[in-house]
Amino acid sequence: MSQLNLFDKVSNNGEIIQIQNGEYLFIPNFFCFEQSNRYFNELLTEIIWKQESMNMYGRNINFPRLTAWYGDNDKPYSFSGITLKPETWTPALLEIKQHIEAIAQAKYNSVLLNRYRNGNDSISWHTDAEKELGINPIIASVNLGATRKFQLRHNETNEKIELALTHGSLLIMQGELQHYWQHQVPKTKQQVNERINLTFRLIK
Repeated sequence: MSQLNLFDKVSNNGEIIQIQNGEYLFIPNFFCFEQSNRYFNELLTEIIWKQESMNMYGRNINFPRLTAWYGDNDKPYSFSGITLKPETWTPALLEIKQHIEAIAQAKYNSVLLNRYRNGNDSISWHTDAEKELGINPIIASVNLGATRKFQLRHNETNEKIELALTHGSLLIMQGELQHYWQHQVPKTKQQVNERINLTFRLIK
């Protein structure tokens, strides 16, 4: 099993990188420090954060993070056995979306927000390939707050790609990537502060 560090291949100007069955664009400092701080603080206080849970082996298990779903009012989203109904866009979310759409060359009508309170909060291996997203979705991911490790793993070869999602960074995953690669944010024993991740999507 091979492993690749994205920082070895991606420059700050956002070069599109081709990989087996997909491609990505990574910009570590897409938002400047001051702008990132403003967005982080606004989202921390203005977003309606919820503790969602799922039924597993007959027990109700809390997600190891807080979540929120915002977007156009007719675009619910289902995953892990739950269905989220969107809250109304906030000014900060619309501002971020406008910046993201210009780079991704895509339109988005929804965003999933995950709030990682400490190193115990995480998200396990998964894909963003639900039927509502259509074929070959363009997923734009914004990181605000603490730096956390992000991992991609190919379904067939088990090749891994790993990077540190830093404050103000942007990762765009596109092509066949969601159909062939899983991704996760693992737990860490290191002392880390809060992190907010936004993944913009087009629900069809």
